[in-house]
Amino acid sequence: MNLKDTHMIDITDKKKTVRMAVAGIRVNLAEKTLTLIKNNQVPKGDVFAVSQTAAILAAKKTPDLLPLCHPLLLTGVSVDFNFTSGNSIDITVTIKGKGQTGFEMEALTAAAVAALTIYDMCKMIDRKITITDLRLLRKTGGKSGDYIAER
Repeated sequence: MNLKDTHMIDITDKKKTVRMAVAGIRVNLAEKTLTLIKNNQVPKGDVFAVSQTAAILAAKKTPDLLPLCHPLLLTGVSVDFNFTSGNSIDITVTIKGKGQTGFEMEALTAAAVAALTIYDMCKMIDRKITITDLRLLRKTGGKSGDYIAER
């Protein structure tokens, strides 16, 4: 098997532009687990506070996890949690900054880690938790222009 040389894409000559990326993910839980989360009664503590903090940290550490990801200066990270009509929590992560490349990987990584944190905090009370639908929802800025995912 011939492997191509692996390398980080050279962005030296790219112009810095204001960029944003939004990623989403869904955590499916038992109704009992959702009630415990809503009432802040999960034994490990405040699920949303810890998950939000983990997502922000993950966004900042993305280049340490993904070997070809450029280090970027993040100027804003927000994490939103929404209960769905089913027994799920939708997590939306928005990353903003000014750079020579996009923030998609930071948003996706942060969303995944937020979901994994919920899993970790609730696994003792719910062994059937599933995590689904990790996806890029939107991006703005850069040479390739804006992107909005189809619903």
